[in-house]
Amino acid sequence: NRPDNLNSMSIQLTEDLHQIFDHLMINLDCRVLILRAEGRVFCAGLDLKEMPVLSKKKMPEEYKKYSHLNVSEVVKRQLYFQYRISDAIKKMRKIPQPIIAIIQGAATGGGFALTLAADIRIASHEAKFNNAFIKIGLTGSDVGTSYFLPRLIGLSRATEILYSGRFFDSIEAEKIGFLLKVVEKEKLLESALELANEFLTKSPLGLRMTKEAINLSMDAPSLETLTQLENRAQILAGISK
Repeated sequence: NRPDNLNSMSIQLTEDLHQIFDHLMINLDCRVLILRAEGRVFCAGLDLKEMPVLSKKKMPEEYKKYSHLNVSEVVKRQLYFQYRISDAIKKMRKIPQPIIAIIQGAATGGGFALTLAADIRIASHEAKFNNAFIKIGLTGSDVGTSYFLPRLIGLSRATEILYSGRFFDSIEAEKIGFLLKVVEKEKLLESALELANEFLTKSPLGLRMTKEAINLSMDAPSLETLTQLENRAQILAGISK
């Protein structure tokens, strides 16, 4: 909720995301999460204006694990912040609640990564997406983008998007399977709530274990491994009260 700054990812926003996701790991009363943003842009990625702040910020205890690196203090701090963002993205997969992202405008860079890590994406006609990193001299793979995108839309399409850094609009995004659907901007929340309410009619344990199985299926080495996981989960869900 930083519309004046295009909802860019500040140091504080990153820490807030960690706090929220850590809370959701243990707060099972919350069963579905809707990820949304205020203003005309979903998220413009990293707030580059905050880099000078990072150089002066008092770092937490865990920052000490970078002290042995033979690089400058600036690089150590940037590396720490890089890991904080990527760890927040990974927590989106780990929390038990399905995440529905509603995207009303541009989602670029780190904002694009946030949409990728959601379980379901619904967007308005005004939404557009790009992997901005490669356009500013960085790599096209950052905070999970090279992991999620090929698994969502296939390797060939993902490779072209990651290499070029081009924008693709909501119509193309729906066509290639990146979005569940495209709706009018004023109906975004309504559509997400309708979906969330449908999920709430399901067994809480069943829903959590289904998310876990889907995410593990992306990494499972074989069908045999995955079906063993599914079999155990199904029996456990069946005997739970």
